[in-house]
Amino acid sequence: MAVTIEELYRNYGILADAKENLSQHKDAYQAILDGVRGGPKEKRLAAQFIPKFFSSFPELADAAINAQLDLCEDEDVSIRRQAIKELPRFATGENIFRVADILTQLLQTDDNAEFNQVNAALMSIFKMDAKGTLGGLFSQILQGDDIVRERAIKFLATKLKTLPEDVMTKEVEDYVFTETKKVLEDVTGEEFVLLMRVVSALRVLQSVNGRQQLVELVVEQADLEQALNPADPDAVDRLLQCTRQALPLFSKNVHSTRFVTYFCEHVLPNLSTLTSPVAELDIQLEVLKLLAEMSPFCGDMEKLEANLNTLFTKLVEFMPLPPDEVENGENSASEEPKLQFSYVECLLFSFHQLGKKLPDFLVDKVDAERLKDFKIRLQYFARGLQVYIRQLRMALQGKTGDALKTEENKIKVVALKITNNINVLIKDLFHNPPSYKSTVTLSWKPVQKPEAAAPKRPSGEEMGSGASTKKQITPLPRRDARQIYNPPSGKYSASIGNFTYEQRGGYRGGRGRGFWARGSRSRGRIY
Repeated sequence: MAVTIEELYRNYGILADAKENLSQHKDAYQAILDGVRGGPKEKRLAAQFIPKFFSSFPELADAAINAQLDLCEDEDVSIRRQAIKELPRFATGENIFRVADILTQLLQTDDNAEFNQVNAALMSIFKMDAKGTLGGLFSQILQGDDIVRERAIKFLATKLKTLPEDVMTKEVEDYVFTETKKVLEDVTGEEFVLLMRVVSALRVLQSVNGRQQLVELVVEQADLEQALNPADPDAVDRLLQCTRQALPLFSKNVHSTRFVTYFCEHVLPNLSTLTSPVAELDIQLEVLKLLAEMSPFCGDMEKLEANLNTLFTKLVEFMPLPPDEVENGENSASEEPKLQFSYVECLLFSFHQLGKKLPDFLVDKVDAERLKDFKIRLQYFARGLQVYIRQLRMALQGKTGDALKTEENKIKVVALKITNNINVLIKDLFHNPPSYKSTVTLSWKPVQKPEAAAPKRPSGEEMGSGASTKKQITPLPRRDARQIYNPPSGKYSASIGNFTYEQRGGYRGGRGRGFWARGSRSRGRIY
């Protein structure tokens, strides 16, 4: 026979009045547990009464937790919310892992209010025992249903960074890193990006050594020991995603050498045959921009001359020879080659950065005929460059404030950055011998404002692993919308080259679970 409201209140009264003799009233607590088989009103009361006296009846602990779980799965959403709200009161001692595991499974709800309640309950038990709570979360990430795994990873990516240092201690952060490495053995692209966001934000990994560990993690995911199959969009996507995650980690002390080497040896030779993982993505430009961003942080390279030669060859491909003159001495307009400034900016910048490591490359390592051909191409490109620079400056002359904020003018401003950058780099190469001293900021990167003169403070990297670092890693920078620049018509009226100035972002979505092929799991209630 089902327990009534009156019986629930009567048994609650018995337990409330018993005080130190609570354990002698096991029958009264059992009657409250039986309330989960009553009607909606009885269930709502049971959801509140069961946790209140839970700690006083250890012999009924399993029965009490199971009774509360039945309420968490009730058809009535208000009963479920009440039961979930009370779940943290069961999170004592050895039960913390089980409660965290249960709450993680409950993240699969489609009811927004209920989902928020589960999040709040998880955050509540985090503050009781962070490591125990993480144990429950990672248990489901490793073994749970796909929807539970997905939401548990997103929970970690969004919530961990909000927890204070007294909760996220060094021991807890070490545990997060250890467990995340296990998860990364079998992940999709989106999961990889989210998990990198989790570990990159850990304070314990903000030192030089910590960043190096993160780079090693990405190198392992990128599988740089294997040759790239340019026809496989998943393989290309994997490399792009891993490189984007590694980029914010590179510095003068954490080198990009393995990635730069891989790009020179496996990507550049296959640049024209790369299969884009996203239809609207200019894959060649994307790859060249990544290489350019990495090149300043390249350390000592084993095959520097060979890789410089590959880069030089690719640069020459994008720098056309001047068209042949027709009988009257004029150039045939129909034969005007395309000047792909966006590509050339990336290639010139990368060549300029690596050229610093072998400054006699163009003097002693390139034969005279090839060098002569290169200089002809440089001169022709420089002439076209000057035309564009003049036209862009004229188009922007006198424009300030809001006038420069229109989409058309924003594109022209960045186009002017591209052409100015190329101009500076070409001037360096025209020196005899070539110079590699000029510094430019890549057109899609924000310009670093000069700071007022002040005593130099040692960076976190210079101070060692024990220091707190002011510069925080941002694993997933925001992306701007892709912009296409249509250059003016005229003698050098070729396309400027699929002009984009987006910043790196995360997983582009819409590809399902095929990025790194995880096997799907289907499991029922396991708590």
